[in-house]
Amino acid sequence: MGKRMRSIATPIPGVMRIETSSHSDARGAFARLFCEESLAASLGGRRIVQINHSRSVERGTIRGMHFQHPPYAEVKFVRCLRGRVWDVAVDLRAGSPTFLRWHAEELSPENAHMLVIPEGCAHGFQTLEADTELLYLHTTPYTPGAEGGVRYDDPAIGIGWPLPATNISSRDAGHAWIATDFTGLRP
Repeated sequence: MGKRMRSIATPIPGVMRIETSSHSDARGAFARLFCEESLAASLGGRRIVQINHSRSVERGTIRGMHFQHPPYAEVKFVRCLRGRVWDVAVDLRAGSPTFLRWHAEELSPENAHMLVIPEGCAHGFQTLEADTELLYLHTTPYTPGAEGGVRYDDPAIGIGWPLPATNISSRDAGHAWIATDFTGLRP
């Protein structure tokens, strides 16, 4: 992967932590935020087609758990530019050995980590500090008719959020519970 970016596998196949090194001197610091060549395995021949930025004002804010249904499923690359977040991926892929399991990583500018969320996984986060900003890189444009979500507090998943939820949108709070007959997302 080279000196600047290193992919680390997590317990969920395809969910990767990307570790980035930076160079600092008296002027400040420099870090590579994205490199198509270094991240080719996670991209799987796809291209980044949309970049989004979010800012959350309150500590404890939860956004998620979002995904897009096939054929508009996307790979997301998520990086924290300011503050700190507990970034979560939930495996919703039919037939996956980690179906309905979640994995979280703390992301911050200081640790310079990025989380890769593959197709078929829901994504969300909780802010650990006020005024937190995230940068998202997507392989598919946002498609309103394809959006989906699962509840952040669904007991079928059991995400261990580190803080009490202080701010959740009505849309996110309104996602349905996972049905007992849900067998997963298919490509």
